[in-house]
Amino acid sequence: MTRILIIEDETTIAQLERDYFELNGFAVDLCHTGDKGLHLALNEEYGLIIIDLQLPGGLDGFELCRQIRQAKEVPILIVSAKKEELDKIRAFNLGADDYITKPFSPSELVARAKAHLTRYERLLGKQGQQQKDEIHIRGIVMDKASRRVYVRNQEVIFTTREFNLLEFLVSHPNRVFSKNELFERIWGMDSSGDIATVTVHIRKVREKIEIDPSNPQYIETVWGAGYRFTV
Repeated sequence: MTRILIIEDETTIAQLERDYFELNGFAVDLCHTGDKGLHLALNEEYGLIIIDLQLPGGLDGFELCRQIRQAKEVPILIVSAKKEELDKIRAFNLGADDYITKPFSPSELVARAKAHLTRYERLLGKQGQQQKDEIHIRGIVMDKASRRVYVRNQEVIFTTREFNLLEFLVSHPNRVFSKNELFERIWGMDSSGDIATVTVHIRKVREKIEIDPSNPQYIETVWGAGYRFTV
């Protein structure tokens, strides 16, 4: 159940908003001052926050929106009697996602809230997928989806085998793999070729990622055992 926070000093309006959201399956917390609203917003987890601009308690809605946006990535909706264009522009510049003027339709408010929640969930889903598709280790970024590698913010071109080898090693940090294991994993048991190709590819990868390939800081040689990628 999505939990939302309504910061509204007019009790009747706050209760009306709460009733409509609860009818639509939301859990709702109410508060009536800016100070308390900020405390709740920063210390509790909410899926969406609704703010009135004219609030008692030392903080108005503009400042409340600014401070919440600095700390939280959550949909913020402004509901206010202030209808001036400059107020709307200021609210958007401070991080508000929507601005609804009073009087308003409670059904429209709920519909807009649902739309913003859906958009945020879709955005977070894309970010999560992007994080899964990328590996970040000590200045190296591997984008698995596009098969691109960035070393200290510069793109470096890898062959297919080089990329597969580096991806395998960085995906299993601090583990030692013998040449035989790497050959089987990257080239396959039935591949034609010599196990010495592992040594050649390790050297090529080091030349592309190491500051000093003769003194590697990423791919270490474990004498008598194999190679490991250190983090």
